[in-house]
Amino acid sequence: MLSNIPSHYYVIGSTIMAILMGSFVMVIRMRASKMPTNEKKIIIPPIAMSSGALMFLFEQFRVPPMQILEAAAVGMVFSTILIATSKFEVKGRDIYLKRSKAFVFILFGLLIFRVVAKMILSNSIDVGELAGMFWILAFAMLVPWRIAMLIQFKKIKKTIPQLH
Repeated sequence: MLSNIPSHYYVIGSTIMAILMGSFVMVIRMRASKMPTNEKKIIIPPIAMSSGALMFLFEQFRVPPMQILEAAAVGMVFSTILIATSKFEVKGRDIYLKRSKAFVFILFGLLIFRVVAKMILSNSIDVGELAGMFWILAFAMLVPWRIAMLIQFKKIKKTIPQLH
C-alpha cells in the first residue's frame, strides 16, 4: 500500500513534519528557560530520541557505513554551535538554562538546512535512507550537546552548597 505512494509525497510530508517538530522544540525550549533545570531534564531528550533507532530494523531506513559517518560528522559539527550557545545561570538556589537570543535563529537555520538538504538529496538518495541519515545527524547533534550541558550543569551545581 505505502509502496504505491510516489517518493516526493514522502519528502513533502516529512518536510512539513520537520517544520512542525522544529516549531514544537522552539516552544518547549522557550518554556524550559522559565523553569529550573536538573540532570533528568538534560538527560531525557537523548534517551527518548534513542527509540527512533528502531527504524533501522526496517530495510528501507538502513544507511550505508560511509553515510553513517557523514551524517554523524555533520551532527557533531552542528552540536558545537548548540554547545556554544547553551549557558546556565543561578537564580537563588536554582539553576536555569539561559535563554539565548541566537538559539531561535540557530534552530531556524538548522531547519532550513534540513529542508534544503532533503530536497537536494532526495533526488539521489532513497527517502527511507535519507530519513535514517537525518535521524543519525540529529542524534549525533543532540548527544554531545546534552553531554556538554550535563558537564556544565554539574560544575555549576558544585558551586552552590545547598544543591549538593
